[in-house]
Amino acid sequence: MTTTVLKTFALAILLSFPALAQSAPAKKEAPTVTSVLNSNFSGLEGELVPAAEAMPEDKYNFAPTAGEFKGVRTFALQVKHIASVNYMMASAILGEKPPLELGGENGPDSMKTKAQVVQYLKDSIAYAHKAIATVNKENQLGAIKSPFGEGETTRLSMAMGLTWHGFDHYGQIVEYLRMNSIIPPASR
Repeated sequence: MTTTVLKTFALAILLSFPALAQSAPAKKEAPTVTSVLNSNFSGLEGELVPAAEAMPEDKYNFAPTAGEFKGVRTFALQVKHIASVNYMMASAILGEKPPLELGGENGPDSMKTKAQVVQYLKDSIAYAHKAIATVNKENQLGAIKSPFGEGETTRLSMAMGLTWHGFDHYGQIVEYLRMNSIIPPASR
């Protein structure tokens, strides 16, 4: 009886190994240049898109006028500017022309409605993610042509710029929302 019990116990242990292996937590992959850049840019996306969507259509042409605000961009131009620069930086990373006519750093004049501007922003973000996905350990410091006429820069610098530039203008967008009594979605 003891031999049968030991054999049964041993068989039960052996049969449980596959179940234990399946229930073990997956080993977390080490971060890569690409994953870190993409994670940072996704953080911007998660705050910026909801903020752009939060402003009512009738306020999209809002620009502050009291104080030292003469000549500042409207809310729509802030969003279009971010999107246009996303396209410029991403196309530099990819080494190609932007996939559409940008009309300069403030975006195409033909985009007037909130829906058009928000879609332009979303499309620019998707294009930026595509570019970020190409930046890796091997090519991050390779020289590329700057889209701003400053000679050369690196893919890493352009990819980092996508996030810091977007957050720079996101701060202004937050102020515009608050000036219109709208709490930014990230602060709710």
